[in-house]
Amino acid sequence: MKKQNILLLFLIIIAISCYRQNAIKFYENGNTKFNLQNYIDAIADYSRAIEIDTNFYEAYCKRGHAKIYIGDLEGAIIDCNKALAINPNYASAYNNRGFAKYLIADYIGAIEDFNKALEINPKLDIAYSNRGLVKINMSNYSGAIIDCNKAIELNPNHITAFNIRGFAKDKLAEFSDALEDYNRAIMIKPKLAEDFDARGLAKNYLGDYEGAIIDCNKAIEINPKYFTAYNNRGLAKTNLKNYSDAIIDFNKAIELNPKLAEAYYNRGCIKIYSGKYSEAITDISKAIEINPNFEAAYNNRGYVKVLLENYLEAIFDFNKAITINPNIVASYYNRSLTKIKLGDYSGAIIDCNKAIKINPNLAEAYSNRGLAKYILYDAKGACIDWSKAQELGCTDAYDFFARYCN
Repeated sequence: MKKQNILLLFLIIIAISCYRQNAIKFYENGNTKFNLQNYIDAIADYSRAIEIDTNFYEAYCKRGHAKIYIGDLEGAIIDCNKALAINPNYASAYNNRGFAKYLIADYIGAIEDFNKALEINPKLDIAYSNRGLVKINMSNYSGAIIDCNKAIELNPNHITAFNIRGFAKDKLAEFSDALEDYNRAIMIKPKLAEDFDARGLAKNYLGDYEGAIIDCNKAIEINPKYFTAYNNRGLAKTNLKNYSDAIIDFNKAIELNPKLAEAYYNRGCIKIYSGKYSEAITDISKAIEINPNFEAAYNNRGYVKVLLENYLEAIFDFNKAITINPNIVASYYNRSLTKIKLGDYSGAIIDCNKAIKINPNLAEAYSNRGLAKYILYDAKGACIDWSKAQELGCTDAYDFFARYCN
């Protein structure tokens, strides 16, 4: 009897081991398919592994990861929750759940998950770069750079970290440093369209428009449907005053992604330059419809309305831009011009004061404030402002000073 019990126990152990081996086989097959970007079939294999072993937390985690790639973010979070219920110290599950939360714009929840992942595994480089990505979306660019620095320290070939850090540096106007990051990313993997596109945008900021076009061409060669490359190439062509070709690029970007607000905005700006004001308003309004927080679009639509002498609606647009970004200097300046048109000279001075506080070297704001002061019989204050505007290179101020201050 004792021998029979031992034999039965042995057979049970063998059966459990076989089941576990089968589960591992499906899990490994799923990983192979995942690496080939065959996410649907990978999910099927992970599901089979879970059916065999309901406590296979790694399979839940990987299935959740695959679900992110097919857009099933709720399912991804559920799977990560399940993995963590089985193993509360599984850092990868916190990382994957954090990324899913980032994609549904739950930035605080995402940061908490990445923090937890790093608390468990301080060497998980992907959690640092993911947290950096969330910080970019929270406009914490310096924080994003710190996280990417750590990711790169842990993994010197971390392409995503170089890209994120480069983007953060772009936002901080550190364009040369951003360019170096994109160069490093391209050296590591020279066939990623997004890296050439990002480097092209950095070159745009640095005034290397021909170089920007070359990089965008390369991005399009790698991926002919990479819509941001068309948009960024259009920007470079706009800066070269090649407006007709720029319009073609913006049209293509919109064809590939009808929700790309920047392409409508950029096309609208070209129409401003071309004097097609009604068409410009149509394009810029479309950009605002897609992105209601597009401050530059409100500012430029307001500017067009000033050109059309629709001053009250222009004021509304400048107000909206300033509400979104209280430091948008162009909108204070443009609103001051509009207030002068409406006879609100005191209001114009207040707006110029604000513009000068943000940018003490904005010559036009001194010139405009001088004009408002002169109309309000403050000739001395006007001449002081026009003198300062002359120092900063404003040609209109020379004329005002010569006419009214001698």
